[in-house]
Amino acid sequence: MVLFNPVVVSIAAMIVLCLLKFNVLLSILVAAIVAGICSGMSVGDAMTTLVSGMGGNAETALSYILLGALAVAVSKTGLASILARKISKIVKGKKLTLVLLIAVISCFSQNLIPVHIAFIPILIPSLLGLMNKLKINRRAVACALTFGLKTPYIAIPVGFGLIFQNIIRDQMIANGMEITTNMVTSVMWIPAIGMVLGLLVAVFVSYRKPREYKDLPIEGLISSSDEKTFSNTDSTSVVVDEKMTAKHWCALLGAVTAFVIQIITGSLPLGGLCAVIVLFITRAIKFSEIDELVDGGVKMMGLIGFIMLVAAGYGNVLRETGAVESLVLSVSSVVGDSKLIGAVLMLLVGLLVTMGIGSSFGTLPIIAAIYCPLGLSLGFSVNAIILLIGVAGALGDAGSPASDSTLGPTSGLNADKQHDHIWDTCVPTFLHYNIPLLIFGILGAVVL
Repeated sequence: MVLFNPVVVSIAAMIVLCLLKFNVLLSILVAAIVAGICSGMSVGDAMTTLVSGMGGNAETALSYILLGALAVAVSKTGLASILARKISKIVKGKKLTLVLLIAVISCFSQNLIPVHIAFIPILIPSLLGLMNKLKINRRAVACALTFGLKTPYIAIPVGFGLIFQNIIRDQMIANGMEITTNMVTSVMWIPAIGMVLGLLVAVFVSYRKPREYKDLPIEGLISSSDEKTFSNTDSTSVVVDEKMTAKHWCALLGAVTAFVIQIITGSLPLGGLCAVIVLFITRAIKFSEIDELVDGGVKMMGLIGFIMLVAAGYGNVLRETGAVESLVLSVSSVVGDSKLIGAVLMLLVGLLVTMGIGSSFGTLPIIAAIYCPLGLSLGFSVNAIILLIGVAGALGDAGSPASDSTLGPTSGLNADKQHDHIWDTCVPTFLHYNIPLLIFGILGAVVL
């Protein structure tokens, strides 16, 4: 039965544990063991499989740590606080404007300046003071950030979006369907509309009411506010000059270096390392502060990095059980000839798989291998199959405790320990994005 499939059982266990506020890292570990046991593995084999698969996110985890160190370094120069003050002048006390501006900046991180989550630990902690002053509900900001991290790669064939759409194209070609990237782009605007509606509901309806937060110091960072004086970790006063000095320009050079090196080499960790080196060479940061920067980066982003490592291991356990393929085949056997039922069940499977693996990009090869023949057998058009594969891959990326689309926003918004990963990021993004994606994916597949 589908309900006793190891994927279904383990993901249900992970979701329940997370909602009960059990530690996210431990929840994923328990879910991996559950998946292994349900598929006939021993506990030892399940853990071995998990550990062997952790390297899948090793680069991402290292990126998080180095970006955390870069965020601390940039903050120490005062550049992040100046940027926060500039933004505060732009929004002029209009909290909805600030939330939507953050969504736009997040969108640019996927295509115009494809740094993905790299901007979050640098920018968002410095804006927390302004958000507190405006009494912005951080759940709205979490939805804005996740919107920007997801929607562009779903709909726009530039940057990460081109990678995502090319994977869909290549996997469908590998499974006997000759398509082009333009064909993928021509249908993926449909779920993007659902994402836009989800953002608008989150910002203007669900989380519009003010929410109080305490002005707490952020370790390693100068907290931003609308005052001339900022507080550091020792609760002493640090006067931040609004004018750009040589030190600020050097910090900006470091940030630009991270971007350029990433684009040239394709390595975000190398970009982060080079940026930190530039800050030391230009003496924007003293050599004696190296340990402090690394410690600050680990404290800010270390847990997120370890969650990403364990999430990769969990995905490896799910793949090794063979339960993903059996789940899809089980669903296909009960679909019958109904396109509507077929679309619903196919997308629900995509939701479950991506929730567990935590990567929409990594889910596509698994999904496409089954959905191409299944979609043809149900009479779906080529465009409808493209849409189903794309939406099934994207589903679950928002709302998954193990996805960088949720871990990234939490890393910035929880810098002062006042933002819960599950209830303030995962649940809101799940409700406001996965539901619209399901609706628009089902309607689009039936109509196309």
